[in-house]
Amino acid sequence: MPEKNAPRPPDSLRRIAPKLASLTTEVLFNDVWERTELSKRDRSLVTCATLTALYRPEQLRFHLRLALENGVKKEELAELITHIAFYAGWPCALQAAQIADEVLNTAS
Repeated sequence: MPEKNAPRPPDSLRRIAPKLASLTTEVLFNDVWERTELSKRDRSLVTCATLTALYRPEQLRFHLRLALENGVKKEELAELITHIAFYAGWPCALQAAQIADEVLNTAS
């Protein structure tokens, strides 16, 4: 049974690739994100680090918001970005910091 709080894929994704939208909801958020081996908080940290390292700004915006909902603190997100700079490069970290500033200042 689908989780009621699972994030809803964007309308554009549902129009263009309805199967991908369905897999995003059913497999990614209702299965993978619900597994108990990692907490949602930990999954958020891993996901934000990965999206930062891969330079995926649009998905990072969404996942920074989700991380806050999952109990990650603003200071932890800032530390994550600083840490990733040494492994993924300065441009990735700078982009992530700018996005975090936008997200965190609207989340307050």
